[in-house]
Amino acid sequence: MTAATDEWPWPDAPDPLPSPVVDNHCHLDHRIKGGLLIDVDDALDRAAAVGVTRIVQVGCDVEGSHWAVETARAQPSVVATVALHPNEAPLLAEQGTLDAALQQIDTLAQDDAVRGVGETGLDYFRTGVDGREAQHHSFREHIRMAHRHDRTLVIHDRDAHDDVLRLLDEEGVPPRTVMHCFSGDVDFARACVQRGAFLSFAGTVTFKNAQSLRDAMLETPRDRILVETDAPFLTPTPHRGRPNASFLVPLTVRFMAEILGISEGELCRDITSNTDRAFGGPWPERI
Repeated sequence: MTAATDEWPWPDAPDPLPSPVVDNHCHLDHRIKGGLLIDVDDALDRAAAVGVTRIVQVGCDVEGSHWAVETARAQPSVVATVALHPNEAPLLAEQGTLDAALQQIDTLAQDDAVRGVGETGLDYFRTGVDGREAQHHSFREHIRMAHRHDRTLVIHDRDAHDDVLRLLDEEGVPPRTVMHCFSGDVDFARACVQRGAFLSFAGTVTFKNAQSLRDAMLETPRDRILVETDAPFLTPTPHRGRPNASFLVPLTVRFMAEILGISEGELCRDITSNTDRAFGGPWPERI
């Protein structure tokens, strides 16, 4: 494991976890500082060296979803999810291509390398009122895909808690549903858990101004807690401002364990078991 360089501006690696865990949401296809493309084998090796032995690669558009499937086929420790990100939906609707894109995602969702449909959902932070109809339509179609193909539903929810729950209730909550980068309060956590969802916590839970997230995590049953990076975004403390990567998951896990008052090993085992249930069973680790 090498230290950060000008070419690869990673922080130094944290100490390995005592037991393997899964990064259940990352974007290995996103470029980082200076437009650099992440080297997949390097990223997976760095992660495995600290105990993050499996990864869920998440698609956000048609191109990225194809990439996720191809990468999962080539890398046994990776599984894919496919979707149109909620902020993609209004753009595609304006072009008149939203339904065609949804059909492509539906076809990809049937691939054996795919475990989930997502990240889908609603985002009222970046998309205004005019884009909500397209987001709602896209979200409904993704929920239906998850049901139709027995895939995990991975939900992006930003400033849209009430409508996310409403559309889930109207379409029926899939048996396996993950609230990606959970961003709600205690009440919203309870509402999600009541619907059988898993709550996934990212590096944001380590931020000083995120007490509401920590309160929500304390309210979440341990058999519903997951961990993620959303890499290369949401880098945990103390490396905010640097690119995020799966090998930094131990920082978030250790912080979460301290808040929950349990050992790192206990939380690692919980996260592994929960992730297997959330994504339809285990898959091979990277050794």
